[in-house]
Amino acid sequence: MVLLLLETPAGYALFSLKNKKLLKADADTIYDSFKEASDAARQVDLTAFHRFKDTKAAMEAATELTEGTVGKSMKKFLKKSIVDAGLGDSLAVLDKTLGGNINKKLGIEVSVLSESLKEVMRGIRLHLTTLIEGLEESEVKAMSLGLAHTLSRFKLKFSPDKVDVMIMQAVGLLDDLDKELNNFAMRLREWYGWHFPEMGKIVTENLAYAKVVKLMGLKVKAKDTKFGKIGVPEDIALEVQKAAETSMGTDITDEDLVNIHTLAERVIELTEYRASLAEYLKLRMNAIAPNLTYMVGELVGARLISQAGSLMSLAKHPSSTVQILGAEKALFRALKTKKQTPKYGLIYHASLVGQSAPNLKGKISRVLAAKLSLCCRVDALGDQVEPSLGKEYKEYVEKRLATLEEGGMRGMTKGTSKPQQGKFEKKAGGTDKYNAEADAVEEPVKKKRKATEEAEEPAKKKKRKASAAEEEAVEEVPKKKKKMQVEKEEA
Repeated sequence: MVLLLLETPAGYALFSLKNKKLLKADADTIYDSFKEASDAARQVDLTAFHRFKDTKAAMEAATELTEGTVGKSMKKFLKKSIVDAGLGDSLAVLDKTLGGNINKKLGIEVSVLSESLKEVMRGIRLHLTTLIEGLEESEVKAMSLGLAHTLSRFKLKFSPDKVDVMIMQAVGLLDDLDKELNNFAMRLREWYGWHFPEMGKIVTENLAYAKVVKLMGLKVKAKDTKFGKIGVPEDIALEVQKAAETSMGTDITDEDLVNIHTLAERVIELTEYRASLAEYLKLRMNAIAPNLTYMVGELVGARLISQAGSLMSLAKHPSSTVQILGAEKALFRALKTKKQTPKYGLIYHASLVGQSAPNLKGKISRVLAAKLSLCCRVDALGDQVEPSLGKEYKEYVEKRLATLEEGGMRGMTKGTSKPQQGKFEKKAGGTDKYNAEADAVEEPVKKKRKATEEAEEPAKKKKRKASAAEEEAVEEVPKKKKKMQVEKEEA
């Protein structure tokens, strides 16, 4: 006889297979054998059933089953039902790893799971409530739903403050908002610039520009507009009013102004929402990864988590991967072309890397990445709320940066000789008089330039005459040769 171990949301069930012919039957035959509840009762019989006390016990049992281990509750159940009962039948289990562990711990013979056994177990699950007495279908559904929720929470280690998915979505939305805000602000400046072009150079901030457009409307109303309501400084307000008097812009209709007002309102709304989203991201990052946030800030930390996929996967990365995270394209391009690999990725935007000298950025990014990987592991696996480790490591990186900068300065001054500085000793006997003879003043040597030039001039003239005579003699020789050739030809 073959025993079948079946795990349900309600508990463990042990069935004995009456009809051995089903072990060699095909899927269609087994399906026909379990078509009705009465047919299923003729094929299998319930040997033992262990009900779970509560949802916690069911969750523990389900976790052990997914890992393939034999828990205390299953061990007791199998020992009582098979070993103590003296049943020498083979046991069929759906999981191969679980079957091996049962055989090692309890010494029960575990049969090889075949396709026919799988179909038999599927048939048992179909009529589970009729085969197990005292088990209702509605109760099983409620148990399975509760167990599914509990198991999902356990797997995700659910905590409202520890959900890094929110961070990934928030930082992605923040980047999208920045792009859209830039596009809308540029469109607003171009659109309203046709009416009042001079204001674009006076009011440079996008939010202030949108507020001024919304408050003022047409440039004709600039004199009567009180810009202090929207927080514009007086000097800028005066410049806007002066520029409005001599503006070269064209007139616009009321319909155009309505559309411009709508766009200005949208820019103001998006800017305010971006500020609130940035504050939300800061609070989330301080709750989830306090050490990482203290080291590189909430924006860079959130981008690192988003690039890695989650805080746990970022914690699993080595420091060399954290260092170049975000520069994957440059890395593979460098490997393909056999050139130098990138020294930093997203970590480049951290303040510690930004404030370092260009020739030290690679070294500092490596040191920072090493400490960041440790901070990520503490944040992901620890329960710290305060960034104590982040403070310690940031101080270390700052000291390292200062040491490297000092070493660079020493290298620049290396080899330069310094003047010897001796101690000043005051002579005894009061103050000495000034000794004029001690001054070594050399008289300038008078150069006889004119005399030498006069002596050299006749020699130069003679050389010039000699060279000119030689050139004339050289020119006369070919002329004589030509005359001789002409005379021969005439003759």
